[in-house]
Amino acid sequence: MARRYDCSDATDRKTGLREAAAAVRRGELVVLPTDTVYGIGADAFSREAVGDLLQAKGRGRGMPSPVLIGSPNTLHGLVTDFSEQAWELVDAFWPGALTLVANHQPSLTWDLGETRGTVAVRMPLHPVAIELLTEFGPMAVSSANLTGHPAPQTCDAAQEMLGDSVSVYLDGGPTPADVPSSIVDVTGKVPVLLRAGAISAEQLREVVPELEVAN
Repeated sequence: MARRYDCSDATDRKTGLREAAAAVRRGELVVLPTDTVYGIGADAFSREAVGDLLQAKGRGRGMPSPVLIGSPNTLHGLVTDFSEQAWELVDAFWPGALTLVANHQPSLTWDLGETRGTVAVRMPLHPVAIELLTEFGPMAVSSANLTGHPAPQTCDAAQEMLGDSVSVYLDGGPTPADVPSSIVDVTGKVPVLLRAGAISAEQLREVVPELEVAN
């Protein structure tokens, strides 16, 4: 039976964050608010948990899960060949709605899907999400919807779709916007905007003028 916690109540929020972190440690799934939409999260380093996440969404391994982190410092243990331009984007837009696709450390033993040696990583601008990520560590987090359905802006909408496939729901109220994060590939010499979202190409070029836009 899924448990739900109202994060507008200080006591419920504290309990919910503790229970959510414990659930993720057990390999279970949780739903959390972010600055874009609600996400469904799992232990990024548990192949079984990530598999359960993809199954709960009805999503194949060809669409791997992004990873959310609670601090830019966490990047040092996750990615390699991270350029100065990539760090400038981090400094300018994190925490926020910018996802960076980078080469992950070859020593990592995770399985997020068919990533071809890369990871899509983001630090969200939401206090509940950051508290959970700080408490637990990196999490595989994808939008908390069934594949083909709209990404949810409320905990109710997420729970209606995912039900008891999720152990803990953290209700942070409606999310600010349903606009997805922008995705920039920083694996090459020049950053490439793969998906325009909450942050425009013009805003990104104010930091990295040579940014290219994928066709």
